[in-house]
Amino acid sequence: MTNISSEVRNYFKLDLLLSRSRNLIRQIFEKRYSQFNNDQKWNNTSTCGTNYFNNVIKKNKNINLTPIQKTAVLNGNSNQWDLSTMTNILIYSNRPTTLNSIEIQELNEEKKLLEQLRDIRNKMAHCASKSVDNIEFNQLWIDISTILIAFGDNNFEIDQLKDDSIFQSSTEEINEINVKEALRLNSLGTHAHKDGQFSEAIEYFTKATVLPGVGAHNRAIFFCNMAASRLALFEQKEGLSRKWELDDAKNEQYRALQDAKHARKLWLSWWKGHFRVGKVYAALNEHEKAINSYERAFALDPTNNEVKKALDESHYEFGRQQRQEHLDIETKPKSILEQLSIFGIDPEEIHNTYKLLQKNDSSLADVEKGYKYELGDCDVKQNYEEAARYFAKAVRQGNAEGMFNLARLTDRGLGVKKDHDLAQKLYEKAASQPPMYPKSKNLRNPGVAEAEHALGVRYAEGVVVSKRLATAACWYKRAFDHGNVQSGNSLALLYENGSGVIMDLDKAEQIFEQAAEQGDSNAMYNLAILLTRRAKFPMAKIWYDRACQAGHIVALADSGFEEDLQAKHYIFSRVSPDILPISDKIFEIFSSMKKTTSASTAMNGSSSYDYRMLLEYANRGSKTARIMSDALRHFLEALYIFTQNDTLTEDEENLIIHKLSQCYRIEHIVAKYPSLEIRNKLEDLVDRVLRRCNTTVSQLDDDTRTCYAHLNLDSQTLLINFLSLCKQKYPKSIHFFETSASMNGFPGHYEDTLYNANLGLEIDPNSCTLLYDKAGALRLLNKDMDEAIEAYRAFLAVAPQDHRKVPASYYAMATCSLARKNDQRLEDAIKIYEKGEEAEKLQLPCFLPYDSSLKTPIKLQLDLLFSIKTKLSTLAKENKARLEDPARIEAIVEQRKWQKTLLQIKNKSPIASGSFTYKASFSQRTAKSLVGLKSITFKEMNSTKDHVYEQHVLSVTIIGEAYSWTPSIQLMIEDEHCDYKKICIYVFPEKQGEYLIKKKFQIGNKMNIINPYLRIGASDKKPVIRIDDFSSIIMQNESEYIVNMCRCCGKANAHYSCGNCKRARYCTKKCQTMDWKLYKHKLICLKE
Repeated sequence: MTNISSEVRNYFKLDLLLSRSRNLIRQIFEKRYSQFNNDQKWNNTSTCGTNYFNNVIKKNKNINLTPIQKTAVLNGNSNQWDLSTMTNILIYSNRPTTLNSIEIQELNEEKKLLEQLRDIRNKMAHCASKSVDNIEFNQLWIDISTILIAFGDNNFEIDQLKDDSIFQSSTEEINEINVKEALRLNSLGTHAHKDGQFSEAIEYFTKATVLPGVGAHNRAIFFCNMAASRLALFEQKEGLSRKWELDDAKNEQYRALQDAKHARKLWLSWWKGHFRVGKVYAALNEHEKAINSYERAFALDPTNNEVKKALDESHYEFGRQQRQEHLDIETKPKSILEQLSIFGIDPEEIHNTYKLLQKNDSSLADVEKGYKYELGDCDVKQNYEEAARYFAKAVRQGNAEGMFNLARLTDRGLGVKKDHDLAQKLYEKAASQPPMYPKSKNLRNPGVAEAEHALGVRYAEGVVVSKRLATAACWYKRAFDHGNVQSGNSLALLYENGSGVIMDLDKAEQIFEQAAEQGDSNAMYNLAILLTRRAKFPMAKIWYDRACQAGHIVALADSGFEEDLQAKHYIFSRVSPDILPISDKIFEIFSSMKKTTSASTAMNGSSSYDYRMLLEYANRGSKTARIMSDALRHFLEALYIFTQNDTLTEDEENLIIHKLSQCYRIEHIVAKYPSLEIRNKLEDLVDRVLRRCNTTVSQLDDDTRTCYAHLNLDSQTLLINFLSLCKQKYPKSIHFFETSASMNGFPGHYEDTLYNANLGLEIDPNSCTLLYDKAGALRLLNKDMDEAIEAYRAFLAVAPQDHRKVPASYYAMATCSLARKNDQRLEDAIKIYEKGEEAEKLQLPCFLPYDSSLKTPIKLQLDLLFSIKTKLSTLAKENKARLEDPARIEAIVEQRKWQKTLLQIKNKSPIASGSFTYKASFSQRTAKSLVGLKSITFKEMNSTKDHVYEQHVLSVTIIGEAYSWTPSIQLMIEDEHCDYKKICIYVFPEKQGEYLIKKKFQIGNKMNIINPYLRIGASDKKPVIRIDDFSSIIMQNESEYIVNMCRCCGKANAHYSCGNCKRARYCTKKCQTMDWKLYKHKLICLKE
């Protein structure tokens, strides 16, 4: 372990400590088993295990075991049960009703400790880096030790595990003769394995493991090899006969897992032991556990490509399981031919059009053949190799669909060698193609949006690339904008959970709804869950029903959804309506409050900075941009010198260090390395120069120490000690005091932060960094909030207005103000908070949207105490959100484009002739009687399904007029909730067409539609209201009309009118500007 970092060693020490708990918890289980079963003893037999499983575990819905854990319990040997199995059973097992109060109290205390242990174990398992810094290590060590001692462990033995000597070879007596024999047997077993004689190999390895005195490391190798042979034997036999049962303890896969775990236990610091455990879990399709083991192996050997590939593979497979990809009806993109088919044109015309496209683009035929071979066809036998060959042929012609499909096959190893790295390159190549088909701008370029979605998935799950949820969100956004509905669901989930983006439940709901309306059943179900949580129960029920109607497997299996919905509805129906928005905010706050994981991630802002943007803002007078651009210039110059030379002279090394240190001194957050490799090489350079400087006092030494400090921000304890030496050596170097003050804040050493800040301010009283850190320390020490507020004011007095910490300072001051004891504290906090929001508007684009850990908690406090946010949720804000809804804008602009096309046709010919129409799937007629009609809104209609809503009436307002009546009158309408749809009116008195569009169907007029027919568009698959029976339209009384309705927001009595067409009216200049810029009024602006 000498070449392994201390942080990784810390992780494995904690893991060893956790594993120590297994024996203690096993004793507790056996004690409880005896207590609950009339003093009967657990005898570790399969009979005992089977009876316990059938009589206890099977009947307890709260105990959930994996197939492997189930096999272990049925086997009955509790020595083979993992920590998760035992804690699961003990926490959730039912208790006898005959227990006395002392026994109940003892069990409650025991359960509390077990839950703490389980949570620590889960935290450790999900630590991808398998490294723990010293501060967190000490805290976790105390937490685990406290639990173990409470369970009866020995404190002295626990302390011994802290020493690095635990990773060294055991001191057992070695028998050289046995070692020689064991190695011979291992060699024979290895040869037998290579020859495919796996049973023979297992016999050799078994004999090697039982020989005494061969050493723990040798035995680990033998067990590891035996596990590999057992896996191979299972695969060999499973190929001949599928009679193996997973719940059989003699199953070779199960036995392979026990062997691999034994190897891991014998040699904790050997990467291959952990790797072998991962391989077995992967073979058992338990990829989450496989990932945990592979991550351990990778932490022990970070350059091992075999481990990295296995880790990528399990990330990929686990992601597919989580996404339930096998349940997707269709995963391939819609081809050009399929896109043409949805237009409802005559099949022969489709065929001719497609043949014409194929002449211009021969790659279409290759893609089509690729699909035939991939899926099999009436005249083609399924052949993945041929499918890959045709997709590859299309790739060579620049076809995005071919690139995406070849990437799919490469990811899964179908017809080609499995290669996730190559698949990544193909996805990136496909995503770089134009989103619209180059040969026909009206058709989407198949494969582009799908590749963008695939890249989003890979960044979300860490397949090949580092896991970066913010990057995943960007790819999902691109894919959704380009027509991939799955990405809408994925993006909404990120907004719902605040993963990679700032949590925004409104935005999550909006995106879920957009994806759901386009037919994505995952989005329907997830929207139903979100609406339930937000107490929007009627719509939650509607979307849950739609998900079930769409065949969503999870929704159909979720039998408890409606019961849960009714229970929550009952609770919320007895709560004041004012509490509902606050409860929503409470959920947002507690979900979004995440601890900073490291100093480097906390101290760094945006993921990258645009030098040209910074220069532009600097030229406009931004002091912050000027500072950042200067720092970035030094950083880029350092990188240029470093990357342009394979070998560096001493002078070049010194220059790089100087440039880099200047960047860190001016503004360290701009230092974003293009790759981990470059950063690691620069770390080596800094270490080399630091050794060269030795103990001399020089500018070069000062520069090098500055670089070293910033390259080691995550090693807090090490860095704090290092900075202490730097301050002694360079007592006038302000930057060491700035960094030291900031670093002491992360572990909560606020007194030390204050001490360093005050020392540094003696050198430079106007240091923004020190003034801000001083104020933060005073606030967190919570001694004198007036002093803290004055400290923040001192920072604001010297900081540029667009300094990235200015808004955060106001939010911190608002927090301090609330903590003060005076009558004005609440009013003061509100005013200061509002200053923070105003200050956000001055921030540079790279800091927007502004993210402050202080803003959300203070906002919650203000909301809860005064219901400020609830009362400020005015109609104006809701109206603004409605008007800026991208889907609404798109729908209205598309309608206006269509009207412009009709106008152009009409101007060319006195007889206006629009597009063809399609035969309706259903027949819509008015009701025979108006008695008993129920009102309905757009949200209550299923936007994914053709349906006539009989015995219903839809009340709407016209918000977009028509300019033609052939073949139908097409209007834009809004319902009572301001939701919008297009309406197409057919079968009206032909001679009245002009009268209807100019007099009757005017903007602001209102009408009722009896038995509305929601029709899914044949071409664009978007929902519209279709009228086939003109008598089903009943215009409302003119007194209900909105007179002079604003063309943008819908307000009545709009005073302004368009200077060109004179027809469009607006209530404000802002609305007019919005209608022109967002809704493209120019398309229909005709001069009268």
